[in-house]
Amino acid sequence: MPLAVYILGLAIFSIGTAELMVAGMTATLSQAFGISVGDVGHLISYYAFGVMLGGPVLTYFFLKYKVQYRKVLLILLAIYVVIQGLSAFTSSHAILIIIRLVTGVLCAGCLSLSLAISMAMVPNHNRPRAAAIVIGGFMISNVFGVPLATMIDQQWGWRITFGLVAVLVFVCLIALVRLLPEVTGSGQLKMEDEIKAFKNKAYWKACATSCLILGASFSAFSYFVPVLVDITGFSMQVVPFILMAFGFANIVGNTITGRLAHDHSLNIMLIGLTVLTIALFSFAIFAEYKAVAIIAIILIGLSGVPMNPAMMARIVSVAHPGPMVNAVHTSVINIGLGGGSYIGGLAITNGYGLRSGLWIGAVLAVLALASLLPYVRNRQQGWS
Repeated sequence: MPLAVYILGLAIFSIGTAELMVAGMTATLSQAFGISVGDVGHLISYYAFGVMLGGPVLTYFFLKYKVQYRKVLLILLAIYVVIQGLSAFTSSHAILIIIRLVTGVLCAGCLSLSLAISMAMVPNHNRPRAAAIVIGGFMISNVFGVPLATMIDQQWGWRITFGLVAVLVFVCLIALVRLLPEVTGSGQLKMEDEIKAFKNKAYWKACATSCLILGASFSAFSYFVPVLVDITGFSMQVVPFILMAFGFANIVGNTITGRLAHDHSLNIMLIGLTVLTIALFSFAIFAEYKAVAIIAIILIGLSGVPMNPAMMARIVSVAHPGPMVNAVHTSVINIGLGGGSYIGGLAITNGYGLRSGLWIGAVLAVLALASLLPYVRNRQQGWS
């Protein structure tokens, strides 16, 4: 496996950390900008909405025109370094919102190109492995990136944390300037296949379920820290390790579902959503109890985001898995991610309490589970 593939994975790790690290800095950012905890959670939403907007638009552009993937990726990474670096110096909440939207769009382009380049650099039989390394950067960012960012914030403040993300992306950029080969897009985009998929109601039903799953997960995750500190009673020094346990649970869950998703996608989603629902309701009701909180967070980590392989398997079963089909599905997932975080933040800001994100997550999980019930009678036949 070329070293450049691992550097691409590290760059995506850095960008993934930037998206979610805000969840571990709610108290610091709330005090620094004079905003509510809910408004801090919205910063995750803005980043996700940027990814949502940028994904399909940039994917279409990259596929439609024979762009030089290497050149465009390096430019996007350079812009990301500058914009992310600026976030460490701003004192304006409004400017930070704009920065989060822009970096979200850049994230979508960097991820799309990193996947394309990583797979172009290796033989066909190694392409899944290369893609897994790049996507793995996002998964690992949840395990190490977010807890590490939380620790750095506690020791040196949020500005250093934001700045270090820019520095890490810059280091990856310098390495990639030397290591990346020239890769050009094929310029082939079969829109007739994509449009046919978009006319399929089953595709949009699958997207809706994916949206609800991510909404349920992130309306809760975005506000884990204030709940753990202010309600459960954990110290801020312990919280990064709880977030790390959540991240490890993500990896374990993703490994299990990745192996089973192709043949058992419906069962995985039914079991996963049942566990997610129970965990969210339990956390919301018994948040004062430390043992319950930790168990609930681990179960949420095992059953929420790790359903992604099953979501993708369902998309493949109902639609031609073209690049635009996948890009739109990814955008819908980010609508759920950003929307769940945003709604949870609104509830907290409007005085419904820190648990409201957990309650909203539980309701969204119930709705996601309900969206699958029509398929239970006919089992897998219902996917198509």
